[in-house]
Amino acid sequence: MQTGYFITFEGIDGSGKSTQLKRLAASLAAQGMQPVVTRQPGGTPVGDRIRALLLDSRTERLAAMTELGLMFADRAQSIAEIIGPALTEGRIVLCDRFTDSTEAYQGGGRELGSEVVLQLHATMCGGLKPDLTLLLMPDFDRALARARRRNERNAPKGGNEDRFEREGNAFYRRVFDKYSEIARREPLRVVVVDGDRSIEQIHQSIVQVVEERLRNHGYHMPDRA
Repeated sequence: MQTGYFITFEGIDGSGKSTQLKRLAASLAAQGMQPVVTRQPGGTPVGDRIRALLLDSRTERLAAMTELGLMFADRAQSIAEIIGPALTEGRIVLCDRFTDSTEAYQGGGRELGSEVVLQLHATMCGGLKPDLTLLLMPDFDRALARARRRNERNAPKGGNEDRFEREGNAFYRRVFDKYSEIARREPLRVVVVDGDRSIEQIHQSIVQVVEERLRNHGYHMPDRA
C-alpha cells in the first residue's frame, strides 16, 4: 500500500512560499491528485485560535518559551486532525510552514536554539518529518520589504497578523541564517529554491522537483519533454 507524501513550504516572510504552495496545489489537482492543503499556525479550529493569538500585533509580552509552546500545540493538533489521517490515507499533504519554521523563528530569531525545538518536535509530533521541504530563499532585504508592504496593505482591510513583521532586521537575519543552517544539515530533505526569479519560473522549478520525488515514491506522473 502506497503511503502518503508530506511536502512543506518554508521561507522568511515575503519569500513567496504561500503563492507557490497554491500554484503547486492547483498543478497537482489538475492531474487528479487533489492534495490536502493546510498551514501552520492554523488550519484547524483550535489552530486558528492559536494563530490569532500568535500573530496579532496586539499580543504583548508573550514570552519566547510560551510562543514556542503554542507553536507546538498548534502543530500537534494539525498532525492529529489533518496531516496524520491524510498521510495514512495515502494522500499528498502540502503544508505552509512546519517545524523548520519554529526552529528558524523561535530557535534562531528568538535565540532559543535548535536543541529545545527538536526535542519538543520529537515529543509533540512523534518525530514526523516532511518527505520534502521546499525552502524559498530570495534576497533577504527584498523579501522583508515585500512582507512589510503586504501587511500595510492588509491593515485597512482588518488584517492584523503582523506581530512578527514588526521585529527588526537583526531578528530576521537570525531567522534567515538558521534556515540556511537547516538546509546544510538536511540536504536530502530540504531543497533550496532560488526565490529571485519570476513567479512562473519558480513554479516550474518546484514542479520539476516535486514530480520527480513523487514519481520515485510510486505516484504516476506525466512524462515531460
